[in-house]
Amino acid sequence: MEDDLVSEDDILLRSEKEFHDAAKRNDTEKMQELMKRGVDIKAKNKVDRKALHWAAGMGNVQALRLLLDHDTEVDATDSFGMNALLLASWFGHLKVLQILVASGAKLNCENKNGLNLLHCAAQRGHIKIIEFIMEDLEDIRLDRRDKSGRTALHLAAEHGQLEVVEFLIGSGCAHGLKDKELNTALHLAAKHGHDEVLQKIVETGVDIDQKNTDGLTALHLSADGGYYDCVKLLVESCCDVNALTNKNMNALHYAAQHGYEKVARLLVEAGINTDAVDSQHSTPLHIAVFHNYAEIVRLLIDAECDLDIPDNRQQTALHIAAEHGRQDIAEMILIAGVNLKLLDKQGKMSLDVAARGNHINVVDMIIKADRFYKWEKDNLNSDSDSWVGRHLTFKQDHRLETQHIRSVLWRLATKYLKPGEWKRLAQCWRFTEAHIRAIEQQWTGSKSYKEHGHRMLLIWLHGVIMAGENPIKGLYEGLVGISRRDLAESIRQKANADSNSPKKCSVM
Repeated sequence: MEDDLVSEDDILLRSEKEFHDAAKRNDTEKMQELMKRGVDIKAKNKVDRKALHWAAGMGNVQALRLLLDHDTEVDATDSFGMNALLLASWFGHLKVLQILVASGAKLNCENKNGLNLLHCAAQRGHIKIIEFIMEDLEDIRLDRRDKSGRTALHLAAEHGQLEVVEFLIGSGCAHGLKDKELNTALHLAAKHGHDEVLQKIVETGVDIDQKNTDGLTALHLSADGGYYDCVKLLVESCCDVNALTNKNMNALHYAAQHGYEKVARLLVEAGINTDAVDSQHSTPLHIAVFHNYAEIVRLLIDAECDLDIPDNRQQTALHIAAEHGRQDIAEMILIAGVNLKLLDKQGKMSLDVAARGNHINVVDMIIKADRFYKWEKDNLNSDSDSWVGRHLTFKQDHRLETQHIRSVLWRLATKYLKPGEWKRLAQCWRFTEAHIRAIEQQWTGSKSYKEHGHRMLLIWLHGVIMAGENPIKGLYEGLVGISRRDLAESIRQKANADSNSPKKCSVM
């Protein structure tokens, strides 16, 4: 048989590859046949793995015994530093491990990452292997560290191996040792959401508020992963819910960053500071708005967080909503009530930011809110029919009951108002220059004034309705105020003649 290389990317001859494959499937008959033909039983593949490695890793006892009769290099390692003993521990083959130990394999071996027998078995959750190692082998250090500074307990906790964690704790391992990044086993269990392991470690009485090199506690790591049960366990264990990382982030910052609404609610109920600012001076609200997590925003607003805190760009949450065109979130913030005069580092109000981004719906909402805030202030002690008890909204009005007046305003803006008249009308109705400028920033061509006028009229209508006033009467007075009595009379007559008109204008 021709015995050339298997392929260009392998270094085994065909007979050697067949020998490896036979060891993998525990085919001792094929192995003996190849050995009689002179195959090199110590031949290694491109990762320095030989047949003995495969037999040990696969748990093939017969193949292993055959190889041990002919291959004395029992401690040979592959390119990862794994020898047959470590592979048996990693894959949980107790019988193979026992045979190798009896054959004189070195017990203090490590792979290139510093993992020993106990580390391998702990990470993979092989409790029988661990029991054998601890009860039958000598000089096994329970708290020996790998090259990252992790013990068997660290690795078992990180990979959620509850039975192993219980065994190691029961065997007297140290509970609070830190790896090179200052993570304890508690940190690693929390980071990966292993709540049962976390519970077991908490019960040992470790300090649950210890911080790693980044200043993160177990609570930060649980929140960052969205692990509700872990967060709940830590909160109920009286952890410091307001602990800050090196970047001044609390656990709520992490929940807001990923949109973990259930975790965020739990933290808020636990009394976490909703207004904490991180190293960028961002609150959880800033972060939730930026990532468009409306439920988190609603939660924070309901918790009465401060809506006017500026970040390092001097932007409030509303500035961020305006910048990114977040309509639903912008409305939540506007309904809650904010200071619309606050300026960012560029000297822009949230209205200017929305206009610059051409987010016209947000622009109109902010103007409606600004006008509403003023009306509310002016009528604080008024007995007039106010918005109280109604559904407050700043979004576009699509209600059937306002359809008639909206169609009147559409015809007025697109057919009858001349260029510039909408601005005069806006000034008559106390729109500010900032309002007019923001509306006018939208450019739709030479007929832009029609669109601008229509938007202004709908914004005005919103305020009139919220104040419980007669829109036809207000429209008449406004048109008279800009010397368009002809239009005013026409609208009054049509409104009074139309039985569908919700409010007729009988007194002018």
